[in-house]
Amino acid sequence: MTHMDATVPRAAQPAPPAGRRLPLLDVLRGAAILGTLMTNVWIFTAPGAEWGVLESGTGELSFGSVPEVVEGAFSVLANGKFLSLLTILFGVGLAIQYASAERRGQPWPGRYRWRALFLFGEGTVHFVLVFAWDVLMGYAVTALLVARLLTRSERTQRRVMWWAAGIHLTLIGLLTAALTLADDDTGGTVSRDVVDLYAHGGYLDQIAFRLENAVALRMEPVLTFFLLVFLFLLGVRLFRAGAFGADETGRRLRSRLLVWGLGVGLPLNVAAAMGGPDLTLAARYGTAPLLALGYIGLIGAVVDRVRRPGPLMTGLTSVGRTALSGYVLQNILCVLVSYGIGLGLAERLGDSGPWWVVGLWAGVCAVLMVGSTLWLRRFSAGPLETVQKWALRH
Repeated sequence: MTHMDATVPRAAQPAPPAGRRLPLLDVLRGAAILGTLMTNVWIFTAPGAEWGVLESGTGELSFGSVPEVVEGAFSVLANGKFLSLLTILFGVGLAIQYASAERRGQPWPGRYRWRALFLFGEGTVHFVLVFAWDVLMGYAVTALLVARLLTRSERTQRRVMWWAAGIHLTLIGLLTAALTLADDDTGGTVSRDVVDLYAHGGYLDQIAFRLENAVALRMEPVLTFFLLVFLFLLGVRLFRAGAFGADETGRRLRSRLLVWGLGVGLPLNVAAAMGGPDLTLAARYGTAPLLALGYIGLIGAVVDRVRRPGPLMTGLTSVGRTALSGYVLQNILCVLVSYGIGLGLAERLGDSGPWWVVGLWAGVCAVLMVGSTLWLRRFSAGPLETVQKWALRH
C-alpha cells in the first residue's frame, strides 16, 4: 500500500450484499442515459452541431407554434436534468465501490484510481472521435477527488459538498448576470463554414476541428466542476441514507424527493426556460438538479408499483446495466444519421420541423433497449464495460 492509499475504515452505512444489485439503480441509469439523448439529439441535428450550440444557444420554451412548444418541452424536461441524474448515479456507484472495498478490508482508493484514469482515456477517445460534449472526462477527474474525500469524516464530506454547491451557484449567478447585461448582437447565428463542416465535411476534418477548438469545447466540465463534486457527494449521501432500497426507508425518502423535486424543481425550470437565452446557464446548471431529484422520486414510485416488469422496464434495466456502452453507441448512431459523413439527415430534414428529431430520439432509444436486452442474454456486461474490466485486470 502506498502513502496515497488508506485502509477503508468501518462505517455504518447500508450497502447491497456482495454480488447483489439494487434494481432501481439500473432503471435510473437507463432512464438517465436515454434522457441525456433528449438534449443531445437537438445538438446533433442543429446547424453546426457541436459548435453551433455554442454560437446559437439552446432552445427556450415558447408557445408561438407547435414545433417551438415541442422543442421547448424537451428542454424543460431534459436539458441538464438527466445529466444531473447521471452525475448523482455516478456518485452512487462510487459509494458502492467504496462499500465493497470496506467489506473486503482493501485499501482505498487503491485500484479505483486506475479505473478513473481508464475512464478519462475512454472519454478522451469519445471526445476526439465521436462527440465534443462528452461527460466521461469530467466524471473521471471528479471521481479521483471524491474517492479521496470518502476516506475523510462525514463532517468533512458535508462541508465540501455544500461549499461546492455555494461556489457553483455563485459562479452561475455571476455568469447569468453577465449574459443579462451583455449587449449581444450576434446570438443565433452559426457560421456557414461550421454548418458545411458537419453537413458536407469529411470525418477527419471534424476530428481536426474538435482538436483545434478543444479548449472551448471542453469548457462545460471546467465550468461545472463544483456542481459535479456536489452531485457526486449528494449521490453518496443518498445511497448511504438508503434512498435506493426497496424497503420502507427507501420509499419514504423517494416520496420526499418526488414532492420537493417536482413541486419546486418543475416550476423553477419552466420559469428559467421561459426566461430566454440569458437564463440558459441558470436552467441547465442551476435549476436542473432539483428536477433530477424529482425524477428519482417519480421513477422510484413507478418501479415500486410494478409487479411484473414489461418491455419498457426490462429495456431501461438493460440499458442501465450497459450504461457506458449505451452512452457511446447512442452518440455514434446520431452522428451516422445526422452528419454528412453518414445519412446527412440534419441538413436534408432541417426545414421539416421537430418531429423527425423526436423520431430519431425514439428510434435510438428503441435500438438501445432492444439491443442491450438481447446482448445481456449472452453476456454479463456491455461491450465497453467488458473491455474496461479486461484492461484493468492486466
